[in-house]
Amino acid sequence: MAEVVILPDADAVGALAADLLASVVRERPDAVLGLATGSTPLTTYRALAALGLDLSAVRGFALDEYVGLPTGHPQSYRAVIDREAVQPLGLTPSLVAVPGGDPIETAGEDYERRLVDAGGVDVQILGIGRTGHIGFNEPGSSFASTTRVKTLTEATRRDNARFFDGPDEVPRHCITQGLGTILRARHLVLLAFGAAKAEAVAAAVEGPVTASCPGSAIQLHPRVSVLLDEPAASALRFADYYRQAWADKPAWQGL
Repeated sequence: MAEVVILPDADAVGALAADLLASVVRERPDAVLGLATGSTPLTTYRALAALGLDLSAVRGFALDEYVGLPTGHPQSYRAVIDREAVQPLGLTPSLVAVPGGDPIETAGEDYERRLVDAGGVDVQILGIGRTGHIGFNEPGSSFASTTRVKTLTEATRRDNARFFDGPDEVPRHCITQGLGTILRARHLVLLAFGAAKAEAVAAAVEGPVTASCPGSAIQLHPRVSVLLDEPAASALRFADYYRQAWADKPAWQGL
């Protein structure tokens, strides 16, 4: 079972996640971090930046990217990662990879090779969508899937339309690390905020392991930390136990 930590708000979650990342980097300055985009990891990135660590040797791999946006588009995940992680954290741009490129037909295989050559991801930051997707692995994704091009659901496109001029501007395709790729990371840290994510979180953490909820793949991983604010935890059946377990946890165990 994943370790579930319920905290008062997104800032408290971000501070805890940042402390975890900092401990990994202090032990291994060239650690490999799996970088998520969107609003969910922003409190983590801000808290990590505030610690003032030298992260210039850290290597990063983004989870996913849109297919079809022009180079330099402000909502491409390359631009988002640069803006929200690389610059504020002081990462070295050449050490941060984003899937995609030409030819798109072989971009997934190329990204898989780069991940293997880097020695794999030490800590993978994850968000979760209302459909239960992690990365852009929509319902029905294979748990053995690797990096590949996928078609986005209309629900995901609607959710992401707020970042564009309108829903028609949201790309219909993406390239994403697969569930099998994500499960190779040594530590998964799933972050979720808000009541809109509560049902997806409950399904991922406490529901059956099923392709209908791609996030439930985390139940197959030996080391998972699920960090939630109170609203995101509101549908969990065992929330009281998670609170007790965290309160009584020996300090030396960490996350």
